Amino acid sequence: MRPIRFGIVGTGAIAPFHARAIQSVPGAQVVGVTSRTPENAKRFAQDHRIPFVAADVEELARHPEIEAIAITTPSALHREPALAAIRHGKHLMIEKPIDATVEGTDEILEAAKRAGVLVGSIFQARFGDGARALKQAIDAGRFGRLVLCSAYVKWHRTSGYYTGWKGKLAEDGGGALINQAIHAVDLLQWFAGLPSEVFAWTTRVVHTSIESEDTCCAVLRFPNGAMGSIEASTAVWPGWSRKVEICGELGSAAMEDDDISQWAFRDARPEDESIRATRESGAMGSGASAPMAIRFEGHLRQYEDFVAAIRDNRAPAIDGYEARKAVALVRAIYDSAERGVPVALAS
Repeated sequence: MRPIRFGIVGTGAIAPFHARAIQSVPGAQVVGVTSRTPENAKRFAQDHRIPFVAADVEELARHPEIEAIAITTPSALHREPALAAIRHGKHLMIEKPIDATVEGTDEILEAAKRAGVLVGSIFQARFGDGARALKQAIDAGRFGRLVLCSAYVKWHRTSGYYTGWKGKLAEDGGGALINQAIHAVDLLQWFAGLPSEVFAWTTRVVHTSIESEDTCCAVLRFPNGAMGSIEASTAVWPGWSRKVEICGELGSAAMEDDDISQWAFRDARPEDESIRATRESGAMGSGASAPMAIRFEGHLRQYEDFVAAIRDNRAPAIDGYEARKAVALVRAIYDSAERGVPVALAS
């Protein structure tokens, strides 16, 4: 079996999770890396036994053995390396979000479609056992009509966290919502669908020196009449588990980080007890009070699927169009907060 060889663009804090995940997938290898800081690229290559250090993205993308490129640069700096990789016919796995804007996301997706390459984006929370059990229950109609669907990310970051690109609009694309809460946003829309309308507020309560928000609240209206909310912050101590709640006429469930914490239905089923016992946070980790407290298991599961998708010539489980939905919802919330009016999302 031929190995699928990857290059990595960016050597920041999330890059080791990608490198370890790729190298843990049978038949996948990391063979090249590049960074805006050459010394960082050399150090990263040594740490992860990567044979080729490229001077820039173009040189990495020209490497004849590299079939796919992972992009781990800051959120608002994904577009240019993605387009460079696409020009050279490389498949793409992009750390969330695909791009900080819908327009940039669409440009990447349109270019990839023309080039015939795959695009995935990291939303590893979908690969947890609890998340999949919850999604299956929704799809099976166990909740009946959905009534309230909400997500909460009340996390703690110290002032020292906001160095370099973090909190800068030109590089981060936003703050607590797009950086920390986007996994909860993605889970919520995966479970309940995209809202039809949002109204939101953003503010800086504690981290007043950054450009982006440290706190956001949004109310949601879904096409079927359900409502909900999203709360996101990096300003609260000590930081609680990410929580997603799905409540319907026939049952309700809650997931904290990757563990099912509530699971109750009017019509019980034999499998309910084992689902209530689902505990995935030990494998996946939590970023509630420390960003690097997550583990690479979620990335590993997603890369296993992505490598299989390349081999099977199929779309990955979370392709670019699926990952676009979280970007669209985040940007609608930011738009509402900036304009002070409800914002509709395209169906």
